Amino acid sequence: MSDREEFTPRSKKKSQISEILKRLLMNHAAVVGMLIMLILIFAAIFADYVAPYSYEQQNLNEMFARPSLKHLFGTDNFGRDIFSRVIYGARISLFIGLTSVVLGCISGGALGAIAAYYGGRADNIIMRVLDVMNSIPNLLLAISLSASMGAGVGNAMIAIGITSIPIYARVVRAAVMTVKEQEYIEAARVLGVSNRRIILRHILPNSLAPIIVQASLGIAGAIITTASLSFIGLGVVPPTPEWGGMLSAGRQYIRNHWHMVTFPGLAIMITVMSFNLFGDGLRDALDPRLKR
Repeated sequence: MSDREEFTPRSKKKSQISEILKRLLMNHAAVVGMLIMLILIFAAIFADYVAPYSYEQQNLNEMFARPSLKHLFGTDNFGRDIFSRVIYGARISLFIGLTSVVLGCISGGALGAIAAYYGGRADNIIMRVLDVMNSIPNLLLAISLSASMGAGVGNAMIAIGITSIPIYARVVRAAVMTVKEQEYIEAARVLGVSNRRIILRHILPNSLAPIIVQASLGIAGAIITTASLSFIGLGVVPPTPEWGGMLSAGRQYIRNHWHMVTFPGLAIMITVMSFNLFGDGLRDALDPRLKR
């Protein structure tokens, strides 16, 4: 073995990942957001063990109970433990947020990659259709889709995923248009590599950074949209707990029983804040030039 240290592509990739993790961990706000996210994900996965009561267990003798050691967040108008319902609500909100982002990312990413790689008429047709979708406010489009399909977890995921397609398509299109002009892409074309293989094996893997950042920020937006749909009765169907639905159920009691809306509202705020903090930190870690 020579004295000169050899750097393989794999070791170079590991070095880049370690540098990204180092920059991410140096961002205190991102670390705080990541810790909150991990706690929420842990609570959502193990809700059956973390929550002291079942989310549908009613006790009419303890309706509107104030926060106490027995009921940390108090009880609602059916005597159900609000802390338990907030914990189970995290499972629903995170599941819908993650799934809808994956749906939007895959669909929008595929459209954006095709539009950028082939260009010409394909690019023009795809982007004009997405412009029409983008001209409609996301929440209004989600409400329209949910109203036409009906309330429910599955329909909410589809509606939110569809509204996010233009966002990911534009992000992927911009990234692919930058990458496709690189020399190794031209070399692959000269060697006769198929367009499908070039897109899947060479272009998309090198365009992941902006996609990952947008996805981390998009989960926060998906959670807010989920809560908004449930608040107006087009999202998760009761008695399944969801933070927006809990806010809607408690709004008529807000003057005398503040705890019914305070804790679900705080859950939404803290969750969205944690994903935004982590997304901002991840963006700075992946591209140090953006660091302020």
